[in-house]
Amino acid sequence: MNQPPSRTSTTPRHSATDCLGSDAAAPMVGTNAADACPPPTRTLLSQALFGNASEICIHHMGTDYRLRITRQGKLILTK
Repeated sequence: MNQPPSRTSTTPRHSATDCLGSDAAAPMVGTNAADACPPPTRTLLSQALFGNASEICIHHMGTDYRLRITRQGKLILTK
C-alpha cells in the first residue's frame, strides 16, 4: 500500500516565544522570512492573559467581552 510522503521538516517553525516582545520587522537570524512573525502580529500566551482563571473580561470600544477557556481547552469569546 502506497503512503503519502512524510511531512516532517528539518527547519523548525517559530514558537509563540519568538514573537513575544519583538516588534522588529526583520526575520530572526537563521529563519526564512515565511517562518518569522509578520510585523503587525503580536502573540500572547493564553497563560499570560488568564493566569489561573478560566475567564477574563476584555473591554473594547465601550463594550465588555468575556473570553473563557472551555473544559476541552478551547477559547470562546462572548459579548
